[in-house]
Amino acid sequence: MKISKHISYIEATQSNTALIKKINNVPNEIELEAMKLVAEKCFEPLRTWYAKPIKINSFFRCSSLNKAVGGSKTSGHVLGNSIDISAGSKAENKKLFDWLKENTDFDQLINEYNYSWVHVSFKRIKNRNMVLIIK
Repeated sequence: MKISKHISYIEATQSNTALIKKINNVPNEIELEAMKLVAEKCFEPLRTWYAKPIKINSFFRCSSLNKAVGGSKTSGHVLGNSIDISAGSKAENKKLFDWLKENTDFDQLINEYNYSWVHVSFKRIKNRNMVLIIK
């Protein structure tokens, strides 16, 4: 099964922590639809522009997995509407961040730890286009 053209279901739900802790990281229908939407509205336009593979660091996290990895209690990953991505270097991640900021609608776009990775989220309604930096 595919979430989008360039994201497989396995890639969107896999987690070493889930494997080690035997956590069943499976989205429900609503979460799956949110995953498909953020992939369609944010990831796929970025991937088309970038024209090279982009690694998914974290996508869907069930609440047990989110707790196990120390995620925020209000994390969009639990809702399926957030993706952490990387192009392999801080310089390339900055390109992804800048392109997303200028060319997509999003709820949150976060530069995490000086472009160690980029977090982007999208909601069906009321996207805030909030740009944040986590140091």
